[in-house]
Order: sequence, then structure tokens, then C-alpha cells
Amino acid sequence: MYIDYALILTLLTLATGVLWALDRFFFRRRRGKNQSATGAGKPVEVVGSFFPILLVVLIFRSFLFEPFKIPSASMVPSLLIGDFIVVNKFAYGLRLPVLNTEFLSTGEPERGDVVVFRYPVDGRTNFIKRVIGLPGDTITYRNKMLFINGEPMLQEQDGVWIGEGINRNRPGERPLRRIEQLGEVSHPILVNPQTVQRGQQSWTVPEGHYFVMGDNRDASSDSRAWGFVPEDHLVGKATRIWMHWDCSRGCVVFDRIGDKIE
Repeated sequence: MYIDYALILTLLTLATGVLWALDRFFFRRRRGKNQSATGAGKPVEVVGSFFPILLVVLIFRSFLFEPFKIPSASMVPSLLIGDFIVVNKFAYGLRLPVLNTEFLSTGEPERGDVVVFRYPVDGRTNFIKRVIGLPGDTITYRNKMLFINGEPMLQEQDGVWIGEGINRNRPGERPLRRIEQLGEVSHPILVNPQTVQRGQQSWTVPEGHYFVMGDNRDASSDSRAWGFVPEDHLVGKATRIWMHWDCSRGCVVFDRIGDKIE
């Protein structure tokens, strides 16, 4: 079931703000500065007292940073199931909560950024992938290698991936870990030799859109399947891991806390 937390938080902030204003400019004047609220003024004062807290949370979550949890293996090995990450909300422009209308431009995604965005198919679900193609780029995927505007993105073999806990390999699977040079960004990817790519795929990224892929190349639903990400669907840039939760490994796994997302 989809829950719009931004809408709920915005409505709660507005409602408590109205009650705070009523208490501040009406009930408080009636009872005097040194008298406690009674009657109808008491619940208004109590509920309205939450307004400053909710306002701070709304501003922080909407314009500064927001936490997200990684639910799938599409970004393994860069991000694991159970990672809790921090997303920089002002990296690509400040937007009004709920309306998602940009009112201040602060930057644009760069190739290699790990971004959170609203899934273009339903416009609501948050996805996380890596930016591969910028507006105007021609992207080709052939033999599990990327070519951007005709230039190959070189890969270096880096052994076999062996996952742990909830990220352990499926029975019989031994995906290969490679280091991909994506422009100036060097990052790990996984490819599964048992999954065969059929033919060459090519796309040209339209203006105002981005082409994204998961680092787990054979286990990611991304722009190869459902198309481009519109600029106004961007939520922010993933920056750091603040916790990893895996109860098959003792619940809180400390060795990933604070890791930078690259």
C-alpha cells in the first residue's frame, strides 16, 4: 500500500500551525500571560505545541536530507539490502513538498551519481539507480558493456562476488564483480555469466531526462526496461550509509556505517 509521507507531514504541519496561531493570537491573549489554558484552549495549546517540531522536520526532510532504506539487490555491490542511506535533497534543486515544483535550481546530476527518483511508471514509488546517460547522450549496451556516445566504459575484473546474510548469493549463482570506469567515476558492478544478453540495445536520451541503471546489471529493472527519468522526478543524490540492518548477522552491522556512496 502506497503511503504519501510528504503529504501526511505537510497536512499535519498545516493543521498544527493553525492551532498554534489560534493559541498564540487568541486563547493566550484571553487567558493572560501567566495563566494556564483551560476549556477549549487547553487541547488547542497542546496540539499546537507540536507545530515547531513538525515544521523543523518538514523543512529538514523536504529541503535538506531524507533517510531511505534499500529494499532490493539492484545496486549490489555498491548498496546492499538493509542499507539505510542519507539523500541530499538540495543537490538537484529545491522543490515544494507534495507539489514537487522546483523553486530554486541548485545543480544537475552528473554521470556516475547515485540518485533517488520517483519511478516514472507510477510517479510515486522511490527508486535508486546510477546515472549513466545525460540529456543528448547515446547509450549502447552490448555484451554487458556500456558505450556512451560510441566510447566504451572500460571494465576491470575484480573476482567473484560472495554476499553475506540477507545479501548472500542465490543457490548456484556466482556473479562476477567488475570495476567500471564511468567517465571520471570508478565504481563496482556485478554481472552474472549465467544470464545471457540477447543482442545490442541502444537509446538516445531526450532533453530534460536521464538514463539510469543498477550496478547489479543482470538483476535490475531500470531505464533499459521502462525508459528515461524526467528531471522533475529527481528526489536527490545518495551520499552516505548511516546504518546497515541484517538480523542474520546480528541486526546492526557496524562496518558499513558512515561509508560514502560512490
